[in-house]
Amino acid sequence: MELADILSEDSVLVHDKVRDKTEALEILADQAASVTGQDASTIYEALAARETLGSTGLGNGIAIPHGKLPGLKGVSAAFLRLKQPAEFDSVDDQPVDLVFMLLAPAGAGADHLKALARVARLLRTDALVEALRSADKPQKLYALLTAALPSQNAA
Repeated sequence: MELADILSEDSVLVHDKVRDKTEALEILADQAASVTGQDASTIYEALAARETLGSTGLGNGIAIPHGKLPGLKGVSAAFLRLKQPAEFDSVDDQPVDLVFMLLAPAGAGADHLKALARVARLLRTDALVEALRSADKPQKLYALLTAALPSQNAA
């Protein structure tokens, strides 16, 4: 699975005034709704429900919120780069500035997990994370994200 298969350039956003996790998830849910045709509040509720199980703020300023939705056709993604880091209840208690959201159909098991593993592996690449933090245009962020990791059949 290539990231370009689940992430469109329209789903890469840059914001400069996001205060907290709730606002970040609302922005991502609104964007995902426009791409998937799903209801934004339903998407937000799925993401928020997952957050109640434990924060998806992984540390190092990175979060990978995710959720499953009935009726979704396939795995879908959105990326949000925050110019000012926001509180996200991360495991390291540090604010987040890179947020990669994943949505999967309710019955998706392996595809959802493969996408999650791929994104987590991608965002552990220090050079890429630094480049993402330096970029402030959605087109550049999209290019970095989709070209960063060659396809791996084992993923």
